[in-house]
Amino acid sequence: MKNMLTTISNALCRITGGNVGAQTVSELLIDLSEYVNVASPATPTSALTRRQPPEPPPPAGPRAPAAAPLVRAQTDRLDGPGAGVVASRSFADFTSQATFDIKKCDVHRLQEAPPVAAVLTRDQGLQYYRVMQTVRRMELKADQLYKQKIIRGFCHLYDGQEACAVGIEAAINPTDHLITAYRAHGYAFTRGVAVKQILAELTGRKGGVAKGKGGSMHMYAPRFYGGNGIVGAQVPLGAGVALACKYRGNGQVCVALYGDGAANQGQLFEAFNMAALWKLPCVFVCENNKYGMGTSVERAAASGDYYRRGDYVPGIRVDGMDVLCVREATRFAAEHCRSGKGPIIMELQTYRYHGHSMSDPGVSYRTRDEVQEVRSRSDPITMLKERMLSNNMASVEEFKEVDVAIRKEVEEAAQFATSDSEPPLDELCNHIYSNAATLEVRGTTAWAKLTSVS
Repeated sequence: MKNMLTTISNALCRITGGNVGAQTVSELLIDLSEYVNVASPATPTSALTRRQPPEPPPPAGPRAPAAAPLVRAQTDRLDGPGAGVVASRSFADFTSQATFDIKKCDVHRLQEAPPVAAVLTRDQGLQYYRVMQTVRRMELKADQLYKQKIIRGFCHLYDGQEACAVGIEAAINPTDHLITAYRAHGYAFTRGVAVKQILAELTGRKGGVAKGKGGSMHMYAPRFYGGNGIVGAQVPLGAGVALACKYRGNGQVCVALYGDGAANQGQLFEAFNMAALWKLPCVFVCENNKYGMGTSVERAAASGDYYRRGDYVPGIRVDGMDVLCVREATRFAAEHCRSGKGPIIMELQTYRYHGHSMSDPGVSYRTRDEVQEVRSRSDPITMLKERMLSNNMASVEEFKEVDVAIRKEVEEAAQFATSDSEPPLDELCNHIYSNAATLEVRGTTAWAKLTSVS
C-alpha cells in the first residue's frame, strides 16, 4: 500500500508540477482534488459576479484597517509564496477587485440584514486562501500524527469549517475577544499562534502554545480564551468577557462560539438572558456542522433554526462554507453589538470532513458519498480559488506556489512537534496564576511537594 501511494504521489507531482508528494491517503486525495479543480476549465460566473475595473479598492470602513492584521499576521510567515510568479507578470494583468453576489442570510427580529454582495480585493483573497489552506494542511498533518500514535487523547479536527474562522477574523479587530469549544486549532492559528506551537501542543511538547500541558482542547493566545472541553461552558464565559468590555467602555466585542451539539444546553439560554438584559456586546455563534458527535440535527433538536433560539435576541443564519458570506455577516453582527443594541446570535451552516473526533470514523451515521458531495459542491477553499481564477484575480501557478510553501511550513512544524522535548516534571504546576508569588501545590500524596511559578 505504501509503495502504491508513493508511486501515485510521484506521478501526481509530475502532472501538477509540484515537488512534494502526498504522505497519506487523505493528503493524496486533497492534492488530486485540488489539481482537478484548478486544471478544469473555469465555469462561467457572470451570473454570480460583477466585475470591477482594476482600480485601487475604496476606502475601508472605520474598523477594516484594524481587522486586516488578524489574517495578515498568519500569512506574512509564509514569505510571500507566489511572489516568483507575480514577478514575471505585471500586477496590471490581474483584476484588483471584484464584487460577488453571496447568499442571502435569514434573519430573526431584525429590520436590516447583512448585504447580499461582497467586495473582494486580490490581496484579501490571497490572504484568506493562505490561511484556510494552512489550517487544512495543519489538520491533515494532525490526522497523520494521531494515526501514528504521536498525538494521543482527544483530538477534534476543523477541516471543512475553515471559512468560519477566517471569515470571522476578517471582520473583527485584533483587540476584540474570542472564545470557542474544543474544535479550536483553526482559531488558535487565526488568533496568532504559529503552526509549530499548535502541533507541538498536540504532541505534548514544551514548545507547545500551552507548554505541552493543555493538548488539543486547551490552547490560548492574547484575547483568545480557548479551547474549552466542557460542552457549552464557554458560552457564559464569553458573556462574562463581553460584560467586561461593556464595563470598561472600550468598544470591543466578544465572539462566543459553540456547536449545534451544545445548542440544547441550559447554560446557553441563561447566558442569552443575561446578555439581553444587560445589552452585552456579545456575538453568540453556533457552528452548525450538522452533527453533534454522531447525532444529526434532525434527531437532536425539535427546532434546527438555531439563529432563532434566543427568542428575544436577534439572530441571523449564514452560509458558513462561504468565507465572504461569513465575513459580511460577522461585520454586520459586530456593528450591531458595538452600537449598543446588545447581543446577537449567528448560526453558521457548515460541515466537518472528519468525524467528531479522531476516535470517530465519521461514516457510521453518514455516508462517504455525503461527505464527498459536500466537498465537491461547497468546499470553502475551492470556492474561493474558483472565484479568483474565474475573475483573473490570481493565476494557477500562484496558487501552486502558495500550496507548496504551506506544505513546507507544516512539514517543518511537524518535525519540531516530534523532536522537541517533553515538559519537565518540575514545571507541572507552573502558571496556575498569571501573576502571583511562588506557592506550594498539594500533590496526590502528603510527600508530593510541588510548586507553582507564574
